[in-house]
Amino acid sequence: MVTTSNAIPWAPIRSTLTDKFSFGEIKQIVGYGNLDMFLLAHLEQKPQNGVSKSHLLSEIDKQVGAMDDKRRNAFVSICCEEMMRRKPDVIEELDRVLSRVGWKFSGTSLVPIEIFDIAELAELPELAHADIQKAARRLRDGDLSGALSAACGALDAVTSDIYGRYGLGDAGKASFQERIKKSIDALKVKDSLVRELTEIGWSDPDRKILSANIDGSLNQAAFVMQKLRSDMGDVHGTKPVISALVYDSIKWSSLLLRVLAFR
Repeated sequence: MVTTSNAIPWAPIRSTLTDKFSFGEIKQIVGYGNLDMFLLAHLEQKPQNGVSKSHLLSEIDKQVGAMDDKRRNAFVSICCEEMMRRKPDVIEELDRVLSRVGWKFSGTSLVPIEIFDIAELAELPELAHADIQKAARRLRDGDLSGALSAACGALDAVTSDIYGRYGLGDAGKASFQERIKKSIDALKVKDSLVRELTEIGWSDPDRKILSANIDGSLNQAAFVMQKLRSDMGDVHGTKPVISALVYDSIKWSSLLLRVLAFR
Protein backbone atom coordinates (compact mmCIF):
# COMPACT_ATOMS: atom_id res chain seq x y z
CA MET A 1 0.00 0.00 0.00
CA VAL A 2 1.17 3.54 -0.78
CA THR A 3 2.23 5.56 2.23
CA THR A 4 4.13 8.47 0.70
CA SER A 5 3.14 12.12 1.08
CA ASN A 6 0.58 13.64 -1.27
CA ALA A 7 2.35 17.02 -1.32
CA ILE A 8 3.29 18.22 -4.81
CA PRO A 9 7.02 19.05 -4.72
CA TRP A 10 7.72 22.78 -4.87
CA ALA A 11 11.45 22.68 -5.62
CA PRO A 12 11.22 21.57 -9.31
CA ILE A 13 8.57 24.22 -10.00
CA ARG A 14 10.73 26.82 -8.25
CA SER A 15 13.73 25.91 -10.41
CA THR A 16 11.65 26.22 -13.58
CA LEU A 17 10.36 29.62 -12.46
CA THR A 18 13.95 30.77 -11.98
CA ASP A 19 15.08 29.56 -15.41
CA LYS A 20 12.07 30.47 -17.54
CA PHE A 21 10.45 33.57 -16.06
CA SER A 22 11.39 37.13 -15.23
CA PHE A 23 11.28 38.71 -11.78
CA GLY A 24 7.99 40.46 -12.56
CA GLU A 25 6.42 37.35 -14.08
CA ILE A 26 7.29 35.30 -11.00
CA LYS A 27 5.54 37.83 -8.78
CA GLN A 28 2.44 37.74 -10.97
CA ILE A 29 2.37 33.95 -11.14
CA VAL A 30 2.60 33.41 -7.38
CA GLY A 31 0.02 36.13 -6.89
CA TYR A 32 -2.53 33.99 -8.73
CA GLY A 33 -1.86 31.31 -6.14
CA ASN A 34 -3.10 33.67 -3.41
CA LEU A 35 0.27 34.12 -1.77
CA ASP A 36 0.50 36.96 0.76
CA MET A 37 1.82 39.61 -1.60
CA PHE A 38 2.16 42.16 1.20
CA LEU A 39 5.15 40.14 2.40
CA LEU A 40 6.74 40.52 -1.03
CA ALA A 41 5.80 44.15 -1.66
CA HIS A 42 9.18 45.50 -0.59
CA LEU A 43 11.04 43.25 -3.03
CA GLU A 44 11.72 45.07 -6.29
CA GLN A 45 14.17 44.56 -9.11
CA LYS A 46 15.80 47.86 -10.01
CA PRO A 47 19.17 49.09 -11.29
CA GLN A 48 20.45 50.03 -7.85
CA ASN A 49 19.77 48.37 -4.50
CA GLY A 50 17.33 45.98 -6.08
CA VAL A 51 16.88 42.30 -5.25
CA SER A 52 17.50 39.23 -7.37
CA LYS A 53 15.12 36.50 -8.46
CA SER A 54 16.90 34.24 -5.98
CA HIS A 55 16.05 36.62 -3.11
CA LEU A 56 12.43 36.85 -4.26
CA LEU A 57 12.07 33.09 -4.44
CA SER A 58 13.65 32.65 -1.03
CA GLU A 59 10.91 34.85 0.42
CA ILE A 60 8.31 32.84 -1.48
CA ASP A 61 9.87 29.66 -0.10
CA LYS A 62 9.18 30.83 3.44
CA GLN A 63 5.45 31.07 2.75
CA VAL A 64 5.31 27.78 0.83
CA GLY A 65 7.16 26.02 3.62
CA ALA A 66 4.53 27.12 6.13
CA MET A 67 1.64 25.68 4.09
CA ASP A 68 -0.04 22.36 4.83
CA ASP A 69 -0.18 19.78 2.01
CA LYS A 70 -3.65 20.79 0.81
CA ARG A 71 -2.82 24.50 0.63
CA ARG A 72 0.55 23.83 -0.98
CA ASN A 73 -0.96 21.54 -3.61
CA ALA A 74 -3.49 24.20 -4.57
CA PHE A 75 -0.79 26.88 -4.73
CA VAL A 76 1.66 24.78 -6.76
CA SER A 77 -1.08 23.61 -9.17
CA ILE A 78 -2.16 27.20 -9.85
CA CYS A 79 1.45 28.25 -10.41
CA CYS A 80 1.90 25.45 -12.95
CA GLU A 81 -1.30 26.40 -14.76
CA GLU A 82 -0.20 30.03 -14.98
CA MET A 83 3.29 29.05 -16.13
CA MET A 84 1.84 26.90 -18.92
CA ARG A 85 -0.69 29.57 -19.88
CA ARG A 86 2.06 32.14 -20.33
CA LYS A 87 4.56 29.79 -21.98
CA PRO A 88 2.90 26.60 -23.30
CA ASP A 89 6.28 25.07 -24.15
CA VAL A 90 7.24 25.08 -20.46
CA ILE A 91 5.12 21.95 -19.90
CA GLU A 92 7.91 19.81 -21.35
CA GLU A 93 10.38 21.16 -18.83
CA LEU A 94 7.92 20.81 -15.94
CA ASP A 95 7.08 17.27 -17.00
CA ARG A 96 10.77 16.40 -17.16
CA VAL A 97 11.74 17.75 -13.75
CA LEU A 98 8.59 16.54 -11.98
CA SER A 99 8.74 13.01 -13.39
CA ARG A 100 12.11 12.60 -11.65
CA VAL A 101 10.40 13.00 -8.29
CA GLY A 102 7.34 10.87 -9.02
CA TRP A 103 4.80 13.31 -10.54
CA LYS A 104 3.27 13.61 -14.00
CA PHE A 105 0.74 15.80 -15.77
CA SER A 106 -2.64 14.35 -16.68
CA GLY A 107 -4.07 17.10 -18.83
CA THR A 108 -3.27 20.18 -16.77
CA SER A 109 -3.53 18.31 -13.46
CA LEU A 110 -0.55 16.98 -11.53
CA VAL A 111 -0.90 13.45 -10.15
CA PRO A 112 1.59 11.11 -8.43
CA ILE A 113 2.87 8.47 -10.82
CA GLU A 114 2.41 5.81 -8.14
CA ILE A 115 -1.29 6.71 -7.81
CA PHE A 116 -2.06 6.68 -11.49
CA ASP A 117 0.23 6.39 -14.50
CA ILE A 118 -1.34 8.43 -17.32
CA ALA A 119 0.01 5.88 -19.82
CA GLU A 120 -2.72 3.58 -18.48
CA LEU A 121 -5.43 5.77 -19.99
CA ALA A 122 -4.82 4.27 -23.42
CA GLU A 123 -5.82 0.87 -22.03
CA LEU A 124 -9.01 2.07 -20.35
CA PRO A 125 -12.41 2.88 -21.89
CA GLU A 126 -12.58 6.49 -23.01
CA LEU A 127 -15.76 7.02 -21.00
CA ALA A 128 -13.75 6.42 -17.82
CA HIS A 129 -10.90 8.86 -18.48
CA ALA A 130 -12.40 11.98 -16.91
CA ASP A 131 -13.46 10.24 -13.69
CA ILE A 132 -10.19 8.34 -13.25
CA GLN A 133 -8.22 11.56 -13.64
CA LYS A 134 -10.61 13.24 -11.22
CA ALA A 135 -10.06 10.41 -8.71
CA ALA A 136 -6.29 10.81 -8.86
CA ARG A 137 -6.57 14.60 -8.62
CA ARG A 138 -8.89 14.42 -5.60
CA LEU A 139 -6.62 11.92 -3.90
CA ARG A 140 -3.68 14.26 -4.52
CA ASP A 141 -5.65 17.09 -2.94
CA GLY A 142 -6.55 15.05 0.14
CA ASP A 143 -10.24 14.57 -0.77
CA LEU A 144 -10.31 10.84 -0.01
CA SER A 145 -14.05 10.27 -0.12
CA GLY A 146 -14.27 12.30 -3.33
CA ALA A 147 -11.50 10.21 -4.88
CA LEU A 148 -13.34 7.01 -4.02
CA SER A 149 -16.59 8.31 -5.49
CA ALA A 150 -14.85 9.36 -8.71
CA ALA A 151 -13.19 5.93 -9.08
CA CYS A 152 -16.59 4.28 -8.72
CA GLY A 153 -18.08 6.85 -11.08
CA ALA A 154 -15.68 5.75 -13.80
CA LEU A 155 -17.05 2.22 -13.52
CA ASP A 156 -20.63 3.55 -13.43
CA ALA A 157 -20.11 5.34 -16.74
CA VAL A 158 -18.63 2.33 -18.48
CA THR A 159 -21.11 -0.24 -17.16
CA SER A 160 -24.05 2.05 -18.03
CA ASP A 161 -22.77 2.15 -21.61
CA ILE A 162 -22.40 -1.65 -21.71
CA TYR A 163 -25.90 -2.13 -20.25
CA GLY A 164 -27.27 0.07 -23.03
CA ARG A 165 -25.32 -1.55 -25.85
CA TYR A 166 -26.13 -5.11 -24.80
CA GLY A 167 -29.69 -4.58 -23.59
CA LEU A 168 -28.96 -5.69 -20.03
CA GLY A 169 -31.78 -3.70 -18.46
CA ASP A 170 -31.80 -0.68 -16.16
CA ALA A 171 -28.28 -0.22 -14.80
CA GLY A 172 -29.61 2.17 -12.18
CA LYS A 173 -31.56 -0.62 -10.51
CA ALA A 174 -28.58 -2.99 -10.24
CA SER A 175 -26.02 -3.01 -7.45
CA PHE A 176 -22.49 -1.84 -8.22
CA GLN A 177 -21.18 -5.43 -8.00
CA GLU A 178 -23.98 -6.78 -10.19
CA ARG A 179 -23.38 -4.13 -12.85
CA ILE A 180 -19.74 -5.10 -13.15
CA LYS A 181 -20.41 -8.85 -13.21
CA LYS A 182 -23.14 -8.59 -15.85
CA SER A 183 -20.99 -6.26 -17.96
CA ILE A 184 -18.03 -8.66 -17.87
CA ASP A 185 -20.33 -11.55 -18.81
CA ALA A 186 -21.87 -9.56 -21.67
CA LEU A 187 -18.42 -8.87 -23.10
CA LYS A 188 -17.61 -12.63 -22.89
CA VAL A 189 -14.28 -11.86 -21.29
CA LYS A 190 -13.97 -15.31 -19.70
CA ASP A 191 -14.78 -17.08 -22.97
CA SER A 192 -12.03 -15.17 -24.70
CA LEU A 193 -9.56 -16.01 -21.94
CA VAL A 194 -10.37 -19.71 -22.12
CA ARG A 195 -9.96 -19.65 -25.90
CA GLU A 196 -6.57 -17.95 -25.69
CA LEU A 197 -5.36 -20.40 -23.02
CA THR A 198 -6.48 -23.29 -25.21
CA GLU A 199 -4.52 -21.87 -28.14
CA ILE A 200 -1.30 -21.83 -26.11
CA GLY A 201 -1.78 -25.39 -24.89
CA TRP A 202 -3.30 -25.15 -21.41
CA SER A 203 -5.16 -28.23 -20.22
CA ASP A 204 -8.90 -28.07 -19.57
CA PRO A 205 -8.56 -28.42 -15.73
CA ASP A 206 -5.94 -25.66 -15.60
CA ARG A 207 -8.05 -23.38 -17.78
CA LYS A 208 -11.09 -23.86 -15.57
CA ILE A 209 -9.17 -23.23 -12.33
CA LEU A 210 -7.56 -20.04 -13.64
CA SER A 211 -10.80 -18.74 -15.17
CA ALA A 212 -12.76 -19.43 -11.96
CA ASN A 213 -10.17 -17.68 -9.80
CA ILE A 214 -9.97 -14.63 -12.06
CA ASP A 215 -13.76 -14.45 -12.09
CA GLY A 216 -13.81 -14.66 -8.29
CA SER A 217 -11.10 -12.02 -7.91
CA LEU A 218 -12.92 -9.52 -10.14
CA ASN A 219 -16.18 -10.18 -8.33
CA GLN A 220 -14.49 -9.66 -4.95
CA ALA A 221 -12.85 -6.43 -6.12
CA ALA A 222 -16.26 -5.16 -7.22
CA PHE A 223 -17.75 -6.08 -3.84
CA VAL A 224 -14.97 -4.32 -1.93
CA MET A 225 -15.45 -1.15 -3.97
CA GLN A 226 -19.21 -1.37 -3.50
CA LYS A 227 -18.78 -1.64 0.26
CA LEU A 228 -16.24 1.18 0.43
CA ARG A 229 -18.48 3.40 -1.65
CA SER A 230 -21.42 2.68 0.60
CA ASP A 231 -19.56 3.51 3.80
CA MET A 232 -16.85 5.96 2.73
CA GLY A 233 -18.01 7.71 -0.46
CA ASP A 234 -18.85 11.41 -0.21
CA VAL A 235 -22.44 10.85 -1.31
CA HIS A 236 -23.41 7.97 0.95
CA GLY A 237 -20.58 8.06 3.49
CA THR A 238 -21.35 7.19 7.09
CA LYS A 239 -17.92 6.14 8.38
CA PRO A 240 -14.38 7.58 8.43
CA VAL A 241 -12.26 7.15 5.32
CA ILE A 242 -9.12 4.97 5.42
CA SER A 243 -6.57 6.48 3.05
CA ALA A 244 -4.78 3.22 2.15
CA LEU A 245 -8.07 1.67 1.00
CA VAL A 246 -8.80 4.67 -1.20
CA TYR A 247 -5.37 4.36 -2.84
CA ASP A 248 -6.11 0.69 -3.51
CA SER A 249 -9.61 1.42 -4.80
CA ILE A 250 -8.20 3.49 -7.67
CA LYS A 251 -5.96 0.57 -8.61
CA TRP A 252 -8.89 -1.86 -8.41
CA SER A 253 -10.96 0.51 -10.51
CA SER A 254 -8.22 0.62 -13.16
CA LEU A 255 -8.02 -3.19 -13.16
CA LEU A 256 -11.78 -3.60 -13.63
CA LEU A 257 -11.86 -0.90 -16.31
CA ARG A 258 -9.09 -2.63 -18.21
CA VAL A 259 -11.20 -5.80 -18.23
CA LEU A 260 -14.26 -3.82 -19.33
CA ALA A 261 -12.27 -2.35 -22.24
CA PHE A 262 -12.43 -5.81 -23.84
CA ARG A 263 -13.80 -5.83 -27.39
